[in-house]
Amino acid sequence: MGSAETPVIEVAGLTKRYTGVVAVDDVSLSVRTGQIYALLGLNGAGKTTLIRLLLGMIAPTAGVVRVLGADVSAGDRSAWARVGYLVEAAAAYPELTVRENLEVVRRLRRLPGSADDIIERLALTSYADRRARTLSLGNLQRLALARALIHAPDLLILDEPGNALDPAGVAEIRLLLADLAHQHGTTVLLSSHLLAEVARLATRIGILHHGHLVGEHDADQLDHHRRRHLHLATPDDQAAQALLHAHGYHPEPATPTGLLLSDPRALAGPAQVATILVHGGVPPTELHLEEEDLEALFLRTVAPETEEGIGYA
Repeated sequence: MGSAETPVIEVAGLTKRYTGVVAVDDVSLSVRTGQIYALLGLNGAGKTTLIRLLLGMIAPTAGVVRVLGADVSAGDRSAWARVGYLVEAAAAYPELTVRENLEVVRRLRRLPGSADDIIERLALTSYADRRARTLSLGNLQRLALARALIHAPDLLILDEPGNALDPAGVAEIRLLLADLAHQHGTTVLLSSHLLAEVARLATRIGILHHGHLVGEHDADQLDHHRRRHLHLATPDDQAAQALLHAHGYHPEPATPTGLLLSDPRALAGPAQVATILVHGGVPPTELHLEEEDLEALFLRTVAPETEEGIGYA
């Protein structure tokens, strides 16, 4: 397993060009042991291409990729036995049962025992003797995850692992990945287009847009970048605006009516704002804190006209 000093994944200046298209553009990132790193981006952002580069499935145009100490970009495949992965669509031998599919993987990897443990872990026990072609998309995804996990890898790389799963299934996978990272030290890199979901799981998030890594952030710091404001309404918004200006606030007109206050002092003390308005003869008829949700934050981050809006480093 990778040490705390040596990154499990190390990417520097990684670029992949196709004819007329730059799919991944000068990306550099580092993933530490036991970290859950989420690559977040809209469809077409370059997430799957980056994952394929990490796994050595395609060769980079430029840059370096090291995985578990192996220089994948130079053709070193020595780390593959310690990596589990799921890329793009889940696949299985359609005429074999769930158990038979996993037994094939177990034997190819020369693993002792049976596939029963991983079948139970991925909640596939009741489907163990069903042919893969009869499975729902959700259970086919579970089977693909079981194949990726059967050898207890040090590194797990997953492309949209929640695809085709219902909300309960997504929650189960989230708990499974969190347990692997926190209890077993497994490093996880996954891709997604859902910030609200990965924010509940990931320890660090990298945002890809048009092949660029436009930002990285620790997941527990995301709240600091969400826009907040007080929304208030009064019988006379124009008079209220003048009154608040006189007290050092900076209200702006809201749409369609009311006022918005984003001043730190207003956000920290809405009661003081209400007191000023009451004493000034324009008592608020409405006063509440509005906060940007995580999906709005994500879309604002990747929108071309506002990419610098939240100051990602």
